[in-house]
Amino acid sequence: MGDGAIVDLFWARDPSALTVAQDQYGNTCRTLAAQLLGSPEDAEECLNDALHRLWDTIPPKRPESLLGYLRKIVRNLAIDRWRGQTAARRGGGLQDLALELEECCTGLPRVPSAEDVLEAKELGKVLERWLDSLSKEDRILFVRRYWYGDGLDALAKQRGQTANALSQKLYRLRGRLRKYLEREGIAI
Repeated sequence: MGDGAIVDLFWARDPSALTVAQDQYGNTCRTLAAQLLGSPEDAEECLNDALHRLWDTIPPKRPESLLGYLRKIVRNLAIDRWRGQTAARRGGGLQDLALELEECCTGLPRVPSAEDVLEAKELGKVLERWLDSLSKEDRILFVRRYWYGDGLDALAKQRGQTANALSQKLYRLRGRLRKYLEREGIAI
């Protein structure tokens, strides 16, 4: 079933919309949450919360890409869950990704406050321009690693490279990002 038909089920408040959405996109979203959280149990709860949020937001929203919309919800919920976890559960997932990006983005706000929303939008535009300047392969690599949280081993296998070579590639990309942010006047 296509996204439009599933969204129509949500608009009609048909409970089967949740089942169809889970059947069609559940595995993808569960994998995303598991990569960010490092726990299959937390990923399952995150998916359930995301489906609930989907029900609550459609209508009034009518997303063109249901998978994109659902993945964004899952990612945001996973980040919120990760932030709420205790210190004893630190490590892996988002913490590793944050540490990797920290070296080139130390001055960037972790969570924008209300007064920083405008600055965050401008930063988003700067990051979009930087991503657009990359080759398609590098852009996909960067987004898969730092937006979707894909593991180095999985990315290396997909690309036919060693994890060490890929780690070096990502290190160079982060360095390029740091220089680009400096040129754009973004304090780091």
